[in-house]
Amino acid sequence: MKTLLDTIVEHKHMEVLKRKGRKSLADLEKKAFYRRSPIDPLALASKTRPNIIAEFKRRSPSRGQISGLINPVPVVKAYRDGGALASSILTDRDFFGGSFKDLENVRTHVDNFPLLRKDFMIDPYQLHEAKAYGADIVLLIAGILDPGKIREMVQTANSLGLHILMEVHSEEELEKWIPGISMLGVNNRDLRNFNVDIEQSVKLLPKMPAEVFKISESGLHQVADVKRLYTEGFDGFLMGERFMKEDDPGQALSAFSEALNQE
Repeated sequence: MKTLLDTIVEHKHMEVLKRKGRKSLADLEKKAFYRRSPIDPLALASKTRPNIIAEFKRRSPSRGQISGLINPVPVVKAYRDGGALASSILTDRDFFGGSFKDLENVRTHVDNFPLLRKDFMIDPYQLHEAKAYGADIVLLIAGILDPGKIREMVQTANSLGLHILMEVHSEEELEKWIPGISMLGVNNRDLRNFNVDIEQSVKLLPKMPAEVFKISESGLHQVADVKRLYTEGFDGFLMGERFMKEDDPGQALSAFSEALNQE
């Protein structure tokens, strides 16, 4: 049975093919951000408290409209000032309401703060786009990439200085990890049916390579859950809806962080 994820990936292949026809690699290389050195988020990460990657996300296929906020810049500035390690910016337009304009605007106005390009990355061309529009980190979803494609994407990202967060949901997907991927995330949401269970993070944690920065993603709403997963051994937490559903996402992050860091 065809899933929504299958539909998204099929659409993404066509979308990328069209973008390749409109903008060549040479065109991307001319953009100013292509020449900048990406920031290493792990050099900024705390070893004594949970690290939050706070997401700017307007909507999703599973939740529908989450926020009516138009301009991501003040939100991401507030995330930075509120103590987030980095911010995740959606660039998928048709399913998540994101855009390259969002990423580029944030990069233009927010310095010295790591940005993750979050999209369905299926072609090395997208890694060049990520660099050209100001990303420091790229997301690779293991569930939509075979091992050969992952090797190709990792080699290209490493050559561009981009840092990689590979997302998995199962032990089978975890086996696709290779050196060169410094961050490994467990998506608590099953992208095939969008069911969420944070116990998936707990289940996969012992099987994750010791050397990677371990991130739990999706379904994280309570301070107690983040504290528990941090105590279990996770280093970072990718959170979007928890903050974006509030009128002031930056203030929501600040309040969450303050509660998180209380003993």
